[in-house]
Amino acid sequence: MSKGLNAMLSPGMLVRHPDQPDWGLGQVQSNIGGRITVNFEHAGKVVINGDEVGLIIES
Repeated sequence: MSKGLNAMLSPGMLVRHPDQPDWGLGQVQSNIGGRITVNFEHAGKVVINGDEVGLIIES
C-alpha cells in the first residue's frame, strides 16, 4: 500500500479513506507504529492499519 505516505501522517493532517468516501473528511489524531487514529466527520474515531490502507491526504 502507501506505507511510505502513511508514515508521514501526523496529528492535525486531513485525510480521506479511499474505500469509505461516505466517512467524509478525517483529521489524524495519532500515528503510532502504523496504527493511525483518525476522527472522521461521519464515522467518528477510527483506528486504521496503515499497512493495509493508504489514506488520501487532503490539502
